[in-house]
Amino acid sequence: MFMIQIKKNTGIPKYKQIVNSIEELIASGTLKKGDQIPSINKIKKDHTLSRDTVIMAFNELKNRGIIQSVVGKGYYISSENITITKKVFLLFDELNSFKEDLYNSFLESLGDNAQVDIYFHHFNKTIFKKLIDNNLGAYNYYVIMPANISNTIEDIQKLPPEKVYILDQIHNDLSQYPAVYQNFEKALYNNLKKAHHLIKKYKKLILIFPKDKQPQGILKGFIRFCEEINTPFEVINAFKSSHLNKGELFIMPDDKTLLQIIKKMKQKNFILSKDIGIISYNDTLLKEIVEGGITTISTDFNVMGSRLAKMILNKETLQIENPNNLILRNSL
Repeated sequence: MFMIQIKKNTGIPKYKQIVNSIEELIASGTLKKGDQIPSINKIKKDHTLSRDTVIMAFNELKNRGIIQSVVGKGYYISSENITITKKVFLLFDELNSFKEDLYNSFLESLGDNAQVDIYFHHFNKTIFKKLIDNNLGAYNYYVIMPANISNTIEDIQKLPPEKVYILDQIHNDLSQYPAVYQNFEKALYNNLKKAHHLIKKYKKLILIFPKDKQPQGILKGFIRFCEEINTPFEVINAFKSSHLNKGELFIMPDDKTLLQIIKKMKQKNFILSKDIGIISYNDTLLKEIVEGGITTISTDFNVMGSRLAKMILNKETLQIENPNNLILRNSL
């Protein structure tokens, strides 16, 4: 039978002594994965502690993934890895190459004693809700990428506000949370203005905008620019081969559409930057190489990941706009 040690006048808070005691028992091999630990009430009674003190200790151990509760039975050791001090729930919309850069930068910047579990909601509100509901109370921090899902506050507000960080898009109803975000409207508008000297040779601008996935800010920035320079424009949900005509400039957010346009361009024997132009959103190695280089408007996802990690490590409650830039290449 193992004992949890609580000593008086040590300068160490009693809840922390409970945590340390459990860790020592795991490190010594006395407690192993699957073993049951004493209940909150038993520890409270045995050591004349307040219930809140014991709950605080259990919550820390739960957040780090060391113990878990089983309804109607009690608490059990779920992991023997006591070196993990930060356990992070990371909810992305989808996985792509630049989100992978963000994730790797975030993980590296958090340090060795962190565990990051990554989930994807795929722009589905039901999945979004289920993933949050299933992980309530299981993590130290929750990093949420709400994308363009409406009313995400309904689910996010179930989480302790001091544990929540918003990533990439920040809706009006999430303005109370710390965030590292992109200002999509400003980024598209400002960077199109920078390239105006090259854009003005095209007869028509076409934005390919799948509205179920893309930020509304991109659409607003595009329309604002086109109306300001008084140029013909069109917004379409998806690319079709009939859309490709000489004198058109295409702006698109995804790699699949980019390759479809290049394929059709070759079939028609069009010359890139002479017959048609292309601006793509989010820079990748592919866009640096294909057709001598594709012009992009992009944020720095490595910076976004490292800045988010810094916010968590320093317990900052800021809202930081991630920088973006225009990378001019052959396609314009």
